[in-house]
Amino acid sequence: MKMRGCKTLFLALVLVGLVIAGAGVASAQTDVYRVNYFSNNGVGTAPDSTVRIDNPGLTYGNLCAMIYVFDQDQQLTECCGCIETHNGLRTLSVRWNLTSNPLTGVLSTAGVIKVVSAAVNNSPCDPTSNVTPTPNLRVWVTHIQNAVGSAWPITETESSDSTLGASELANLQAQCAFVNILGSGHGICSCGTGD
Repeated sequence: MKMRGCKTLFLALVLVGLVIAGAGVASAQTDVYRVNYFSNNGVGTAPDSTVRIDNPGLTYGNLCAMIYVFDQDQQLTECCGCIETHNGLRTLSVRWNLTSNPLTGVLSTAGVIKVVSAAVNNSPCDPTSNVTPTPNLRVWVTHIQNAVGSAWPITETESSDSTLGASELANLQAQCAFVNILGSGHGICSCGTGD
């Protein structure tokens, strides 16, 4: 019980520190935060979903895709940072790159994928701290809809452009740092293929 209390206190201190550090960030930023969902992941014979990320080159340089994967119960299960080159296309499997190494060891069958378009801050990109949102990554996700007979209808949508506030950015970084500390290698997603 004492260990759980220490972990909770540590998380609270990290969150407070990042919120204070994030206070200097603009209160809200646009064209840097993409949100989408996944469903029927690993359910029966359902096919895999795909995430595609492109850097169309507004900055004419590399960007980081800071990826945060949440289970439908609002818990961060995995996070990672992936380099995105100018005009490059990165392809990720929801099943094998974004949900196969969860912090809890339990596969998420549905949830949310959040991507922050950011300046390169480390090698590889570090989603846990010093994330500087920088426009303008584009993200698409395929969705495995509920089965119709033996068929699994598949749709694809561009991720929604949401406004990124300083508190949300600080919370994403803090939760990812906490997952990295507690996970001992679990909770870290992988970057799929492409550059």
